[in-house]
Amino acid sequence: MTTPVALTIAGSDSSGGAGIQADLKTFAALGVYGATVITALTAQNTRGVAAIHPVPADFVAAQLEAVLGDLDVSAVKIGMVGAHASIEAIVGALERFSPPHVVLDPVMIATSGERLLPADAVDALRTKLIPRAAIVTPNLPEAAVLLGEPVASSDAAIEAQGRRLLSLGCRFVLIKGGHGHGEESIDYLIGAEGTVPLAGPRIATTHTHGTGCTLASAIAASLAKGEHMPTAVLNAKKFIGDAIAAADRFAVGHGRAGVHHFHRFY
Repeated sequence: MTTPVALTIAGSDSSGGAGIQADLKTFAALGVYGATVITALTAQNTRGVAAIHPVPADFVAAQLEAVLGDLDVSAVKIGMVGAHASIEAIVGALERFSPPHVVLDPVMIATSGERLLPADAVDALRTKLIPRAAIVTPNLPEAAVLLGEPVASSDAAIEAQGRRLLSLGCRFVLIKGGHGHGEESIDYLIGAEGTVPLAGPRIATTHTHGTGCTLASAIAASLAKGEHMPTAVLNAKKFIGDAIAAADRFAVGHGRAGVHHFHRFY
């Protein structure tokens, strides 16, 4: 029996709610073996990020070589990349090893407001990583930053921004609507064949730390198991919705805690 393997390239969250830790929890919950390449260490908790220590790009490259040179990785999820030099290392590894599916979550700002991607790295993310992605999963503010435009505030504007992101070379764009308003949270899956709005109830909870990481890694897990993109996105949206709805089952820290990755089990 072949074991599906997914690799997360991201930063470490010392509080366990986002980043590498959230990705590994998601992979485990969905029955996928998880491997890691760490791009940055963060000192953070549910209240915010106190410090960030980028991992040197040559060590990012060494981790990529070690994992991709040995494990049969079916899907790669990329989150916090840390710096321009790390993007170059990641691009080099993707070109060399050509993993089947790349899910890019363009992490730029933490839930608590801290900037996680230097301004000089945004262009490299836009021009070098997006063209290699099967899907890019920005929220509304991230989509605006990537395009140098105001945050979209209507369905038509969101779809237009998604089309412009699609033109950068990725195969699908999922613009997340969690930063929007209204009773429903609507994500927009945009591909060559059209746009599919994916609506879900807006859940009243403050425990949303790591939602973007979890959604992207859930998509990667489904792709690693052989699902096609629309099905992978639907599976991931159901998983993150249930994880948010169950977040209040436990209390962790004194701020904005993470979602319940193992809601299916307890």
